[in-house]
This record gives sequence, structure tokens and C-alpha cells, in this order.
Amino acid sequence: MQLDLPVEAIIPVLAAVTRDEVLVELSANVVARYPELDQSEIVRILREREQLGSTGIGDGVAIPHGKLRGFRPEPVLVFGRSIKGVDFNSLDARKAHLFFLMLASETAVDTHLRMLARISRLLKEPSVRKALLEAADAPAIHAVIAEQERRC
Repeated sequence: MQLDLPVEAIIPVLAAVTRDEVLVELSANVVARYPELDQSEIVRILREREQLGSTGIGDGVAIPHGKLRGFRPEPVLVFGRSIKGVDFNSLDARKAHLFFLMLASETAVDTHLRMLARISRLLKEPSVRKALLEAADAPAIHAVIAEQERRC
């Protein structure tokens, strides 16, 4: 399963400085591409998921995700980067710099889990995280992700 992440789904410089602002900013990108979605509903679902436990997995990475009722079968992704980092209640208590938002249909449980695993594998390599932090812009970030996808 490949990551479907178009360049327009990449935010190279997040303005957000809090976890909640990150969720709002990433979800705004989704709604800009899928205007039929309700941003407040997406943010509510993401906040509820964060209350169950942080999606900050450590090593500067967070993968906020949620399931939407009646949503398309394929997951939607957004990538965001914060150079300064955001306190995301990560498992290692370090700030998160790299964010992958994933939204999937409530009925696509298997796809949801496989995509989370795929993102985790992509970001486990320190060299990939470093390259994403150092990439100049959205096309450069896209190229790093595409290259890593070819290797996996």
C-alpha cells in the first residue's frame, strides 16, 4: 500500500505552536481539497483520538488520525512540518516536528491500520526524518517521501 500524498497535501512550514493548532491547520488542508467535509467535525474526531492517548509516537513524529463516517474508502493524508517543534505529549516527551494526518472511513479498519504501519515504517529511519526536516519546500519533502516509498 503506497502513500497517496500529493504535493498540495504538504505543509512545509506549520504556523501552529500548540497541539490543537496543529490539528486545526492540518485539517484545514483536508477541507481545502475535500470541501464537502466539515472541518469542525474532523477536529473533534482528532481531539477525541488524542484524549485516548497521544499520537505523538516519539523521535519528533506525530501521526494524528481519525475515522469519518461515510467517508471515501481510501485514506486521506496531510504532511506538516514544524521546525521549532510542538509539544504533542509524545511518548518520549520530546517535541514533534513531523506530522502525518490520516483520515479514513469508519469501515476501512484494515486499510487504516496498514496505512498507520506504513507511515511508521517510513519515518523510523533517522536519515529520513533528517532529510524531511532539511528539505527546502513542499516539492523537496514530496521527493524525500517518494524516494523512501520506492525503497520500502
